[in-house]
Amino acid sequence: HVDHCSEILKPHLGIDIRNIVYPTTQQREQASQQLQQTAITQSALFVIEYALAQLWMSWGVRPVAMIGHSIGEYVAATIAGVFSLEDALAVVAARGKLMQQLPTGSMLAIGLGEQQVQPLLGEGLSLAAINSPCCCVVSGTTDAISELQKQLASQNIESRVLHTSHAFHSHLMQPMLGEFVQLLRNVQLNSPQIPLISNLTGTWINPEEATNPEYWGQHLRQTVRFSAGISQLLQQHDGIFLEIGPGRTLSTLTAQHLNGN
Repeated sequence: HVDHCSEILKPHLGIDIRNIVYPTTQQREQASQQLQQTAITQSALFVIEYALAQLWMSWGVRPVAMIGHSIGEYVAATIAGVFSLEDALAVVAARGKLMQQLPTGSMLAIGLGEQQVQPLLGEGLSLAAINSPCCCVVSGTTDAISELQKQLASQNIESRVLHTSHAFHSHLMQPMLGEFVQLLRNVQLNSPQIPLISNLTGTWINPEEATNPEYWGQHLRQTVRFSAGISQLLQQHDGIFLEIGPGRTLSTLTAQHLNGN
């Protein structure tokens, strides 16, 4: 699946993503630098997550419901049949390229809940993600994020700048929305065949949303409501939550929603 995705992506990215995901010793330094380009990072994440999902399914492990985090929602939507694989890869590559053309920004993970973070959002800042009852991410200009980090440090509140080139899920994404939504109007969008949680609403996505280009535009601009989505899943599913991706960040965030028992 990695090979298949890499071939589809070549004309969109102008590179072979396999050299970045599986670099030789000589390629390692260049691969690290290329992974800082958001068009490449997002495509690489999609490929790894999609290939892992297909691997699990080939072993007979099939999802009864899915949730993604930001770019991960594209993988979930592709597995659910909203996008064809070819369209999803083209959209993800284009999305990353458009983002890369925007002014750079920063993102800050904060060990506070949504209610405590909202009052901190001054000019130049947006609430990018509500990841758990005690973890949010704020996005904005690098200066505004730097100021916020100093302010939090003076109050002994834990925060960490994320390794991102841009302020995703913030007002700084606004300039690309028109072109991105226009691109999506030429893509065949289908109703999901597997239940899927939306980052935008924090609940089940309906066919009208999944097939609306405007939804996918707002999805990159608005807050990722991952915490609400996980809470919804925990209420309705007592099965296994399986993280499909290059780390275990989402498993950690999901565990923060569990009560003592």
